[in-house]
Amino acid sequence: MAELEIVGFAQSMFVRTVRMALEEKGIAYRHVPVMPQTDEVLALNPFGRVPAMRHGSVRLFESRAIVGYADRVFEGPRLFPDDAGEAAVIEQWIAAINGNVMRPLFPYMQAHAFPKGPNGTPDRAVVDAAWPSAKPMLAVLDHAVAGGALAGPRFTVADAFLMPALAYLPHFAESRAFLDESRHLKRYFERHATRPSFVKTAPPPMRELRR
Repeated sequence: MAELEIVGFAQSMFVRTVRMALEEKGIAYRHVPVMPQTDEVLALNPFGRVPAMRHGSVRLFESRAIVGYADRVFEGPRLFPDDAGEAAVIEQWIAAINGNVMRPLFPYMQAHAFPKGPNGTPDRAVVDAAWPSAKPMLAVLDHAVAGGALAGPRFTVADAFLMPALAYLPHFAESRAFLDESRHLKRYFERHATRPSFVKTAPPPMRELRR
């Protein structure tokens, strides 16, 4: 069978999500660490975003599409179970994370990770505008993971869509304070951060990126 390639820089939350899903399923793959908007990425995704995928003649972008394809094509534990109800709950949380949660959280995280304020500080205007909308989303998640994971008591691919984002939050003041005071979310993260799929996909320092 042709080699499966995942294209995109390792620090991308969505690249890590895909890689975690492949690790959970036990799929061998090659990671090609490339920045967004490069010629290699644009050849696979007209929007220039990562992750993208190559597998023989198949080319895909969007993390959910890539994960779904891998689950159908490769052997291993099912990422999306046959039970319609269980699968629907997983799909529900993937959609909620990619939409409701990340919509306010992404600009908040970007403002911290790529600071454009005075003397290399975060742009407070962006942070102050994004955090009031991001905080309620984290509160929803804090309640949602009370049972151990998003879609029930056990880790599923829905959690692989959340964990890479949570990994960045302790680095930023507002979200770090929220996690420290959370009833469930910090404990949830610490518990699942020991999973081999999460440990193995930990991103290297930014300077190691291929540009």
